[in-house]
Amino acid sequence: MNDLSEFFGEHSPLKPLLPGFRPRAVQAWMAEAVAEAIASLDALLVEAGTGTGKTFAYLLPALLSNRKTIVSTGTRALQDQLYHRDLPLLSRAVGRPVTTALLKGRANYLCLHRLDLADAVPRHLQDELNAVREWRHRTDTGDRAELTELAETSGIWPYVTSTIDNCLGQQCPDYAACHVVKARRAAQAADLVVVNHHLLLADLAMKESGFVEFLPGVEAVIVDEAHQLPDLAVQFFGVGLGSRELERIADETRAATLAFSQQEFSRRIDALDTAVRKLRAAAPRKEGRYRLEPLLPDLRDTFEELRLAIDAVAAAVETLDDDGAELEGLAGQLRGASGRLALLTADDTWDGLRWLDVSRRSLRMNLTPLDVSDTMSAFIRAQNQAWILTSATLAVGGDFSHFAARLGLGGVTGFTFPSPYAAETNGLVYLPRGLPQPSSGEHTAEMLEAVMPLAELTEGGIFCLFTSHGALDRASAWCRAHPGRLAGRKLLVQGSAPRDELLHRFRDAGNAVLLGTGSFWEGVDVRGRALTVVAIDKLPFTSPSDPLLMARLEFIRREGGNGFTMHQLPQAILALKQGAGRLLRDDRDYGVVVVCDPRIGTRAYGRRFLDSLEPMPVTDSLETVTAFLTNHERQGAFA
Repeated sequence: MNDLSEFFGEHSPLKPLLPGFRPRAVQAWMAEAVAEAIASLDALLVEAGTGTGKTFAYLLPALLSNRKTIVSTGTRALQDQLYHRDLPLLSRAVGRPVTTALLKGRANYLCLHRLDLADAVPRHLQDELNAVREWRHRTDTGDRAELTELAETSGIWPYVTSTIDNCLGQQCPDYAACHVVKARRAAQAADLVVVNHHLLLADLAMKESGFVEFLPGVEAVIVDEAHQLPDLAVQFFGVGLGSRELERIADETRAATLAFSQQEFSRRIDALDTAVRKLRAAAPRKEGRYRLEPLLPDLRDTFEELRLAIDAVAAAVETLDDDGAELEGLAGQLRGASGRLALLTADDTWDGLRWLDVSRRSLRMNLTPLDVSDTMSAFIRAQNQAWILTSATLAVGGDFSHFAARLGLGGVTGFTFPSPYAAETNGLVYLPRGLPQPSSGEHTAEMLEAVMPLAELTEGGIFCLFTSHGALDRASAWCRAHPGRLAGRKLLVQGSAPRDELLHRFRDAGNAVLLGTGSFWEGVDVRGRALTVVAIDKLPFTSPSDPLLMARLEFIRREGGNGFTMHQLPQAILALKQGAGRLLRDDRDYGVVVVCDPRIGTRAYGRRFLDSLEPMPVTDSLETVTAFLTNHERQGAFA
């Protein structure tokens, strides 16, 4: 059965497999567009609104195409969902076996060799090390996502996984049993491989450098959550070197050379540790991101001391009478770090923006390219492949030119498939009157004064999204100082628990107040009455000090363009669409999006933000909001 209309019609084979399945015309239209692009090996941009069913609309054509396909996602969680839930279900619906594989970056797989070496771990990690040792005998894949009792951020993982720098490759004594090697072999043999964007970009970079790619040669590439790809590509094709990386190399070198017991060698490693500490001490104290050029004169001697210390350790490693792959790899890491440091601190460097990222316990030097459109365009157009790039937010007012330009995809066909949910009747945009400008120190408090009266109008949950951690902290303090304004609701604040745990608590509570920023703007799916209000503090313009923004604006300036209209504004519009998209996640959902930035009503560009939220009607009247929520609550949509 290869007729896509049969899969999305009334008698679809998906119906008995998928509780609640209903035919959706937009899903069928998208699937046909994807199938045509795959068949003709064309590029296609697809913006698919919430409820379109875009995952099945691209997976089914891929499975039926008989073409080898890569599906790339924005997160490992979505990878696991596609591979473990969606693909098995669709394979049953197709009625014939399809060979699929899940491939993640090497840091996601247990390294047997490093586990055998992991004896000298800190005492507080000993129990977690024992858990990994027990799990090694139960796992077939080595995918650390299987070991659910350990947190994704557990400190044990760097000790028992490998990096491209410390992997011994075919010289590893455990190469035959290596989980990474097994996963890559499975990917080579599969009809469809699920990866993430980082792995996809790594594969493209290996092709560029002349290495044999580790992903299979394919005829179709499907990129979900494609709005993330331009920024990730900019970061990926840059250069970086951090204090934590240097500290890790020093620790591994010390451990690998204990048998040689050379006092001079130990002294050189100590000097490297000292040089890293001196750099951290000489760098700006305040956490944040800084352009590196203005800092270079004051840091020049510190950088030079660090480079000499790295070279001294590398030279000592290279003189050791040992043919082992581990020491050879460490020497290569040290020489590579020295080369990157020289590039990052040179007076004359390639076309990019150099910046310093300072956090509480570390710092990282970065060189970010101003533009990657030519690089990405060459990758996408170099081979005879179909490329389908899809997301809920790719177009601004139906125009894909902003996104397409960032990837060098001029002239590519783009389709917009709107959400089938009745946003015009189930959603409302509320613009509270009289709020101060976002720059005001009173803005956060006044925003919450305007939002919290809605807690008396709905039994559902309230999701407050902030554009900065500073505003998030101020909002948290305000809520704790005014508990009565929350109408008896549980308060959940980003950072108080892992993201997924907070969302679990939010859903379970059914009427909580959740304060979040950053990652909470996208990828959050809360259905039903647990979320009926999404409040956004400010129009989400990227901070002018953000290095990725600075690099992009510099490129646009050199090209004679206007950075605000060509980049900052469309990026902010897409981000607002992402945030507002948290509200209506099901056809029975209803609620209010509260935008608490007065510029949306006073600046000329405000209309473009409101247009992006259509077809939801807009009001600045609390009475209208009261009537809207009262009416929907009375109807008992979730009863």
